[in-house]
Amino acid sequence: MWGCLVALVGLFFLVRWYRERQVVSQLTDKYVFITGCDSGFGNLLARQLDMRGLRVLAACLTEKGAEQLRRQTSDRVETVILDVTQTESITAAAQWVKEHVGDRGLWGLVNNAGISVPSAPNEWLVKQDFVNMLNVNLLGLIEVTLNLLPLVRKARGRVVNVSSVMGRLSLFGGAYSISKYGVEAFSDALRRELSYFGVKVAIIEPGYFKTKVTSSEIFMRSFGELWDRASSEVKDLYGKKFLETYIKSTKSMEQKCTEDLSLVTDCMEHALTSHHPRTRYSPGWDAKLLYLPLSYMPTCLVDTLVYWLYPRPAQAL
Repeated sequence: MWGCLVALVGLFFLVRWYRERQVVSQLTDKYVFITGCDSGFGNLLARQLDMRGLRVLAACLTEKGAEQLRRQTSDRVETVILDVTQTESITAAAQWVKEHVGDRGLWGLVNNAGISVPSAPNEWLVKQDFVNMLNVNLLGLIEVTLNLLPLVRKARGRVVNVSSVMGRLSLFGGAYSISKYGVEAFSDALRRELSYFGVKVAIIEPGYFKTKVTSSEIFMRSFGELWDRASSEVKDLYGKKFLETYIKSTKSMEQKCTEDLSLVTDCMEHALTSHHPRTRYSPGWDAKLLYLPLSYMPTCLVDTLVYWLYPRPAQAL
């Protein structure tokens, strides 16, 4: 009985390994559009795909980021300035992509652009804080996708959306987890809708990696600004010690972040180049061994763990 079960599991992983090793042909003729290429995952992916011979259309937020990327890559990489919160910018970038890909269509769309602050207890925030992050992490992703879908469908290509383990498990306040839960929902619906047209959609759910998005310096600056504008009631409820402990835990988290960004970009590359990409990729030891298992555990156990790990407000019961 157990021997048959082990054999079936082994056969499953063997078949999956074989299928996932099959690579799409004529990669050098395929165009991939990537958002958020100034730094981090997007920047590394652009350079990685360039080395594979793909034609990369890299969207950067700043001209400085675009210049640096062009210096690091071949002439197969072309850049465009894109602010995913501005409809005019997205429309112009979509037209630019259309002019480059022509009748071939767009093989790959990688929605990578994102921000992580402000993230803090919800009571420290105002509606605009949520709106600002949703505009980048979710609504911008949706609008870019909708503008480029006709080109992706023409190529029967791929859409790769960058979510997070925080799209499975919400551990702190603010719009970050909200936006990533939204990315998961949008991607799931999109995958089913586009499967009729031969388009595949993959979700990348990284754990904590050391990028500008997870920089403790950015979080500390954000915490300070939020604390300064907080009402006297909120400050009394939480206390200065809570803020100091929160900052300390953020610094500690950054030290534990995985530094090898290629663990994420390898998943993105596989989603773009494999004949049989996975629906979800969860790069990072913390994603696989901690956050994803936690997301399947009973809520009471997860709550207990969070209460134990995170600082307590000064006036907590």
